[in-house]
Amino acid sequence: MTDSNAVNISIMGKDYLVACSEDEKQELIRSAEFLDRKMCEIRDSGKIIGTDRIAVMAALNIAHELLNQDTEGNNSENAIRDRIMSLSNKIEDALYKSRQLEI
Repeated sequence: MTDSNAVNISIMGKDYLVACSEDEKQELIRSAEFLDRKMCEIRDSGKIIGTDRIAVMAALNIAHELLNQDTEGNNSENAIRDRIMSLSNKIEDALYKSRQLEI
């Protein structure tokens, strides 16, 4: 993908440049905003310290919510599992790239 397919997202005040296709852009932005809200809620609770731990707790909470949704239509367990894996891979990739920039 070229830079023209990159989307700038912000999570907990950090900017990430994430490559995605044009047809997935709005979904990625919505996902990033949702993740940002979840991570900020966890951070603001004061119970979890450290971005990595906050990210893991947010991922676990989101996975739990998705798996407990009604499994009608396209929300079958396999579809949800695939979606979680896709989002997890995108998050891991963004965190890896962020760490590389810090080094």
